Amino acid sequence: MLYRTLGRTEVEVSEIGFGGAGAGLRNYLRRWDASREENSRLVEDAIRAAVERGINYFDTAPLYGSEAMFGRALKPYRERVFVATKVREKNAYDTYKSIEESLERLQCEQLDLIQSHGGWYTDVEVETILKPDGVLAGMRAAQQEGMVRFVGFTTEGTNAQAGQLIDSGEFDVIQLQYNLFFQHPYDPDKHTGQMLDAEARGLGIAVMRPFTGGVFPRWLKLVHPGLEEQVDVSRLMG
Repeated sequence: MLYRTLGRTEVEVSEIGFGGAGAGLRNYLRRWDASREENSRLVEDAIRAAVERGINYFDTAPLYGSEAMFGRALKPYRERVFVATKVREKNAYDTYKSIEESLERLQCEQLDLIQSHGGWYTDVEVETILKPDGVLAGMRAAQQEGMVRFVGFTTEGTNAQAGQLIDSGEFDVIQLQYNLFFQHPYDPDKHTGQMLDAEARGLGIAVMRPFTGGVFPRWLKLVHPGLEEQVDVSRLMG
């Protein structure tokens, strides 16, 4: 396994992370119900296998419904792994409470990273995060009490509002979408993009949907219905 320093956190994390969306969300990548006990066990077995193979970056969220599975599976390895989760609240108080609840589900006393769970940000959403009694204030309060080590945000897009959050200097990590279909965050030819902006400000960078969240293999099946008989698509994507 290869490792990299996660920006100014100075933490060494595996280049490959384990995301919790597909583990918990119903029918996210394929037909799937995480509430079934046998499926929950499969997820927890996969998490333990990932740790044993050197993966130490694990990312989940209350919205995904996978925090409890991560908590059970990672409890024996807590000192070996970097655990990230998210908040999707509107004010400092609710953010703080959400962090408390995540800690309970994840069965740990401290989160390595808490992130504002964002999509395509609007001006109002940026204000909600940065205002004195906003989301960031709740994350900072939890950080001051030792409940959180680092703070960050996630973003689906690369608009000016996401740029404001990068430029604020308030965050340690950004998680953004980057894959074959969505290459806007990084243009090596022009040497521009928000991945480079974040790197210049010392933010750690985590990538979401590197394999397009299942869109690419579904597209392959549409353009070539017999593809699976000729190519192992799972190996192709892995």
